[in-house]
Amino acid sequence: MPVLLSEDRLAYANVFLNLFSITRQGSLSIRRSCEYCKRGMTSVHSTPVPARERILSTAYDLFSRRGIRAVGTEEVIERAGVAKATLYRHFATKNDLVLAVLARREQLWTYGLIEAQSRKRGKTPEEQLLAIFDVMDDWFQLRDGYEGCSFINVLLELGADHPVGQACIAHIDHVRDIVRQRALAAGLRDVDDFAWSWHILMKGAIILAAVGDVAAARRAQKMARVLIDEHRPSAEVDDDEAAS
Repeated sequence: MPVLLSEDRLAYANVFLNLFSITRQGSLSIRRSCEYCKRGMTSVHSTPVPARERILSTAYDLFSRRGIRAVGTEEVIERAGVAKATLYRHFATKNDLVLAVLARREQLWTYGLIEAQSRKRGKTPEEQLLAIFDVMDDWFQLRDGYEGCSFINVLLELGADHPVGQACIAHIDHVRDIVRQRALAAGLRDVDDFAWSWHILMKGAIILAAVGDVAAARRAQKMARVLIDEHRPSAEVDDDEAAS
């Protein structure tokens, strides 16, 4: 389930969600929202952005685009316009800063985008499951704003034994838990197996989108429909076969 947000993160997430607009075609206008995320809402604040937020939003942008090891704290300090002592007052180590970036990513991407937007698009748990791929499809169209899965990227870069890698695994588990809870609500069977298989479709689509397949989410959604049918209760499957 979603972790509780502190007051400042809740405000940030709410602004992020409010920036999503539904077009007449029913698709998300998310390019502008992603730009606000990267800039740490500097464009929607009438007052100076606090130093911690400038550091975090700067690191979010740099780490997302270039990875963890390629970005040093000195560059974050320079780009954020803060003193070295200020950075280390808020984040004692680089690992602490990376963990904060991953937590921000979870609130914005996992809960703010994938969970919240797919929930709005579906009236039933099953529709909300399938809507995950509709939301991902819109995300994939942002060729200049598409960053792939930060959790997978960082996990592969630092490894599962690294404390940050362990945090990535936990964040990935939270994505799967959203799927598991919806599968339960939809009355599907063997929901753990279902959630693992569904997650393979999600991550596979993310990787294929990174290599240029902007239709990857739509392809994955077709396979997802088959997966749902395979996990319907046996009696329901038998009834469908009898009717055909």
